[in-house]
Amino acid sequence: QVQLVESGGGLVQPGGSLRLSCAASGSIFSIYVMGWYRQAPGKQRELVAIWRGTSTNYADSVKGRFTISGDNAKKTAYLQMDSLKPEDTAVYYCNAGTPTLHYWGQGTQVTVSS
Repeated sequence: QVQLVESGGGLVQPGGSLRLSCAASGSIFSIYVMGWYRQAPGKQRELVAIWRGTSTNYADSVKGRFTISGDNAKKTAYLQMDSLKPEDTAVYYCNAGTPTLHYWGQGTQVTVSS
């Protein structure tokens, strides 16, 4: 079993920055990928960014503005979000993948508004 705890969400003005953190605990040795997803009201959950230790992938909508990173030993993932836009408003979820299962955090709210 893997448990994920996110932190760092909040309210920010357009153009501002936030940094999300995701800490994994439990059977972290089996985690091979970590990522961030988001879900806005009335919309499906969508991929934001994925980190595989040596490689990253981003949704087109956040390229150049968001940066995913992590600590491979601790299985901690971060999402640095810059130049935030109102359309980035959503609940952000951390995801961790093992060879058999994917795990989700409880989510953290990010609101971009003036």
